[in-house]
Amino acid sequence: MQPAQIDPRGPRFAAVLTTLVLAAALITGSRPLLAVQAAVFAAGALGGHRYAPYGLLYRTLVRPRLGPPAELEDARPPRFAQGVGLAFTLLAVLAALACLGPLATALTALALAAAFLNAAFDYCLGCEFYLLLHRARARTPGGGRA
Repeated sequence: MQPAQIDPRGPRFAAVLTTLVLAAALITGSRPLLAVQAAVFAAGALGGHRYAPYGLLYRTLVRPRLGPPAELEDARPPRFAQGVGLAFTLLAVLAALACLGPLATALTALALAAAFLNAAFDYCLGCEFYLLLHRARARTPGGGRA
């Protein structure tokens, strides 16, 4: 079965919005804003790009104004990246609630750095990590490589 394919411009658009939200959360120290971003990541990681709020904005407001993408990409690496973002932001929310401000700040800053790399340079750390894991699994005995 062929994996789901997505417009690669969608995740980059989402990374721009994520960068803005995480920067605002970091500057203001807003736990609710951080929690909202965690929920956005959860929707994308658990439901896929069809249910990701920023993906919905892209498909509704941006994509109709653009030409078709030059090519499509596998949806699995960006979905995995959403899961990585969820882990970092969820841990940041929990750290903030546990009054571990420096840890919450560091986790938020790491998530922000990853989102910024994707937004500014089209380099998705979570996607690259997915591909490394996928290759490593294929090389292990019983991992799918003959």
